[in-house]
Amino acid sequence: MPSRLGYRFAIVRHNGGMRRAVILVGLVGAACVLAQRIDFEGHDDGPPPNFPATGEFHFVRLEYDDLPQYHRRWGYASRSGQGNGWWIVDWPDAENHFTSGVERLTRVASAVPLHMRLADDRIFDNPWIYATQAGWWDLSDAETARLREYLLRGGFLVVDDFWGEQQWDTFRETMSRVLPNRPILDIEMDDSVMHVVFDIAEKDLSFIPGTRHLRMGAEGSVEVHQPEGTAPAWRSLRDDHGRMLVAVNFDTDVGDAWEYADSPQYPEHMTELAYRYGINYLVYAMTH
Repeated sequence: MPSRLGYRFAIVRHNGGMRRAVILVGLVGAACVLAQRIDFEGHDDGPPPNFPATGEFHFVRLEYDDLPQYHRRWGYASRSGQGNGWWIVDWPDAENHFTSGVERLTRVASAVPLHMRLADDRIFDNPWIYATQAGWWDLSDAETARLREYLLRGGFLVVDDFWGEQQWDTFRETMSRVLPNRPILDIEMDDSVMHVVFDIAEKDLSFIPGTRHLRMGAEGSVEVHQPEGTAPAWRSLRDDHGRMLVAVNFDTDVGDAWEYADSPQYPEHMTELAYRYGINYLVYAMTH
């Protein structure tokens, strides 16, 4: 197994100024059989990070109940993460790695990641929450009302890693209860969220794979196998003044790119793009 990936940071020229960008460097293991599934065992070796108890930014993961027909029973997530439901996918490595990136790439004072339900009053103390697998969530009327209140009071929601027409319909129906008559629209390339810290151009709107979409190819190369019929989309819901309330990562898996940021086998440029999106979302949420 290759050694644990280290983070290296460099100053790079960006949009006429100096910006810091993450460069994730690692060695790929020996050549494997063509299109063999990649073994990611050991990517999370080493102690977890030690974050301050309080700060400006806690990565808040949203807990929710699954739709009964799609309930994910007890299982493992990443590292020692385990529990019931789809909300735990990629937990806790995704938020630990992303929070470490926020510490290094911004001046935001980051703190220990949290997870909570919408009924928790602490939700209003945090400007940014994340929900994975939103195509299988089952929010009650009380929870949709609570989410509406959170968003209209200035909160920001990022949804990620849900796929296909059926899951899209579940997400869209839920959001129609949260924010009635609010369209879900593609994020335009000139939107401020695409440039608030890092410039994200049309060429960057690539598929970000989950580890299930990666295979080891010839001579140790990593091949991305995008599922047939998927079309990565970056969409949003907004309030009456045009402020983005919800960022939608559809048919793509930003959470896996964060979770496996310490893995030499995960494509570096896709991890970098995932960090750019995440940090842009965060800084937008804290400044708009």
